[in-house]
Amino acid sequence: MQQQILIHLATQQLQLIEDDMTVASYPISSAKQGVGQQQGSLQTPLGEHYIRAKIGAGVAINSVFVGRRPTGEIYSAALAAAYPHRDWILTRIMWLCGCQPGFNRLGSVDSFRRYIYIHGTPDSEPMGRPASHGCIRMRNTDVVSLFDRVRLGTTVSIQL
Repeated sequence: MQQQILIHLATQQLQLIEDDMTVASYPISSAKQGVGQQQGSLQTPLGEHYIRAKIGAGVAINSVFVGRRPTGEIYSAALAAAYPHRDWILTRIMWLCGCQPGFNRLGSVDSFRRYIYIHGTPDSEPMGRPASHGCIRMRNTDVVSLFDRVRLGTTVSIQL
């Protein structure tokens, strides 16, 4: 079975394609700062990527990650109030690597070194509109569903 993820930024949707058929579609939130490839831009990179790492298999829903490691915390309103400036990365992480040297791979445009993920976010965060710091945010139940279905190496195409 051939898998591919298509991310459509204009519609803020992620589609999982298996053998040329859409088998799942999820609302997402991409970067508040728009699209761009540069390190430090807080923008979502365009182009062809693949899932280089899957992190968080088996951890509880709403588990908090810092530096790609679970902290042992479970996200809650009280935790959010205690850390109001955290960029919450929850539940699962699919770490993306660019496939296009000079565009989204290597140098100052490297998506992997920019720590571009598909990850869970607090359910209070909006979906369907750009609000992230560059990553692709998903509802926690949706990111678990996607994580459990895709394999390492699955291609991810991020398009306008």
